[in-house]
Amino acid sequence: MPDLDTMAFTRDARRLKLDTLVRLRWLAVTGQCLAVSLVHFELGFELPFAGCLGVIAAAATINLWLRVRRPASYRLGDDGATALLGFDVLQLAALLYLTGGLQNPFAILFLAPVLISATALPPQRTLGLGLLAMLCATLLAFAHRKLPWGDDVGLELPRLYVGGIWTSILLGIAFTGAFAYRIAEEARQLSQALAATELVLAREQHISQLDGLAAAAAHELGTPLATIALVAKELDLQAAPGSPMKEDTHLLREQVERCRVILSKLTSLHDDEEGGFLERMTLRLLIEDVAGPQRHFDTEIHVDCSGEGPEPVTRRSPGLNYGLGNLVDNSADFAESRIDIVARWSPDQVWIEIRDDGPGFAPEVLLRVGEPYVTTRGRSRASDEGASGLGLGLFIAKTLIERSGAQLVLTNVVAPGHGAVARIAWPRSAFTDESNAETKTSSVRTLEGHEAVPI
Repeated sequence: MPDLDTMAFTRDARRLKLDTLVRLRWLAVTGQCLAVSLVHFELGFELPFAGCLGVIAAAATINLWLRVRRPASYRLGDDGATALLGFDVLQLAALLYLTGGLQNPFAILFLAPVLISATALPPQRTLGLGLLAMLCATLLAFAHRKLPWGDDVGLELPRLYVGGIWTSILLGIAFTGAFAYRIAEEARQLSQALAATELVLAREQHISQLDGLAAAAAHELGTPLATIALVAKELDLQAAPGSPMKEDTHLLREQVERCRVILSKLTSLHDDEEGGFLERMTLRLLIEDVAGPQRHFDTEIHVDCSGEGPEPVTRRSPGLNYGLGNLVDNSADFAESRIDIVARWSPDQVWIEIRDDGPGFAPEVLLRVGEPYVTTRGRSRASDEGASGLGLGLFIAKTLIERSGAQLVLTNVVAPGHGAVARIAWPRSAFTDESNAETKTSSVRTLEGHEAVPI
């Protein structure tokens, strides 16, 4: 598998844009100003208006300072984002202290910074912010100014009710934080895995484009080679028979002719009308192509191909080759001594089954195998093999194979046997027209109306 910097994918996916936090804080500042002004001027309740405006002004000042010091496109690191969200918690706590503590209905806003952290920061940072919010809520339950009320009388709610509010805030922070983190992490992992898939596919396509580049190079070299051939012929005619120059010019003409033959072969590599040998391949050749790199190791690979009618021929696809090769490579990693690759075809369908004699998929992995970051390797192996131990390999293989119009089923050998089984099934029309299957707007298609048939 290509060297994918998975940690870089993760870091880039988590980094918060500064403009997002600045806009959210302006929204909070506006709402706080409106709420304080409405209570003080419209409702006529007594509250420390100047102190409240000072706390709100602190948030506005931070926003203005960030606008001046950083561009709007700047992305915050974990430390910067944590510091800004921590300031938001403390600023809200100070404002609530002046306006009734937890008796103020706006105390529920303690959840906002924690939710933002859960969607964009690592769990440790979110846990820290959650603990800070819980600490502030606990202090406000005991120390705060009276809740502004009419007739110069502060309203004091029962301690039991305040305790209920405190409990609801703590549970809300814990539950919504964990829920938001899980949802955001699943979306982030899927996005990272799809980005890795596109990167792998782009790299594999570069290999398939070599024949086109070779044909273009042959075309460009044709004109100067023709000039060299003409000059070599004139020199050969002018050289005296039996002279050293005659031998040299004869050798030169032979090498020029050899270059012509080579260039003609290169030009035909990308000739679709003649069906260049690099463009199309039989099912048997496809299997040998993906199994070949594993034959140099200790594991035995047995290939069995047979079917009804003529053997299906498909257009060479880097994505399909990579996907099948990844499945064979994964089987070789876990097989004890043998891998069986069985291919069958009928007038309607094409099947491939890859089976090893290893331990098979663990029950807890089997239900989710093929999803991004669900690994079939242990932690020790995952740390040694980098991205290939993080579950991206099978996800990429599954995505690329299904793009070809196939259905992939991963399962275990039925007891008393043991080992993992990968079954791939295509409608024959999709397998024999690979180029059309890959260029459709739908990136993943499934085999409708048929199930993978055990071979």
